[in-house]
Amino acid sequence: MIHELLRQPKWRIIDQSHVGPMFDAKQSFAIDDTLCTTVGQGVSDAVVRTWVHHDTVVLGIQDTKLPYLQEAISFLEKQGYRVIVRNSGGLAVVLDEGVLNISLIFPETTKSIDIHQGYDAMWELVKYMFSAYNVNIEAREIVGSYCPGSYDLSIGGKKFAGISQRRVRGGVAVQIYICISGSGSARAELIQQFYERGLKGEKTKFTYPSIVPETMASLSELLQEPLTIQMMMLTLLRTLQSLGGKLYSSSLTAEEQSLYEYYWQRMIERNEKML
Repeated sequence: MIHELLRQPKWRIIDQSHVGPMFDAKQSFAIDDTLCTTVGQGVSDAVVRTWVHHDTVVLGIQDTKLPYLQEAISFLEKQGYRVIVRNSGGLAVVLDEGVLNISLIFPETTKSIDIHQGYDAMWELVKYMFSAYNVNIEAREIVGSYCPGSYDLSIGGKKFAGISQRRVRGGVAVQIYICISGSGSARAELIQQFYERGLKGEKTKFTYPSIVPETMASLSELLQEPLTIQMMMLTLLRTLQSLGGKLYSSSLTAEEQSLYEYYWQRMIERNEKML
């Protein structure tokens, strides 16, 4: 049974997986808010947006409450990472050229989409994408991973992807990061050091994850195959086609562009305030 959210008559594809190093992750979150708004208004079909950002650590709101935040951030910057705060839930994650992000943006106009439906649809999509490999992709919390949650995707107990959700004006964005290539444990080590520097052993009201780098891996490591973002893009598009939807490629419309300016400004202000 195909998940009902994956049975869209049309998918509008916005591919930003090869924009390059100048593409700021703040832009991505502003673009998803823009698309949530137009999908929610019914002026856009359901969207699949793909995006890649170079050497960026995306923090959650709770991360900005670390007692030694500035020290932790300057450590990341010395390692060559940009640091931003996102507007959806969760905690710190690493984005780089080996991490593919996919946003599925659905309208909530006819009936509401409960939170599990959104997560399940994304999990199903990933399972379809990798059905050729004889592997069991589980969705459960992987303790010791960064940004742990009940929909961590893992193979053999090692996490390779995490899912979050955001709702804006009648639209729902289900966002996933998938570690395609590179070292999952090296990424986890970076975040482990970020928390060590941000906490310095202090007790805080909020419990930050205690990271065990070995709990994380990329799909290339797990499937023992050299996967690339381009290969995954092709797999994604073929998978969506096989589910029956009509695909067409698109960029932001003029109306969306002006909405985007508004959301982009909000992201800048939020980041200035929180960092």
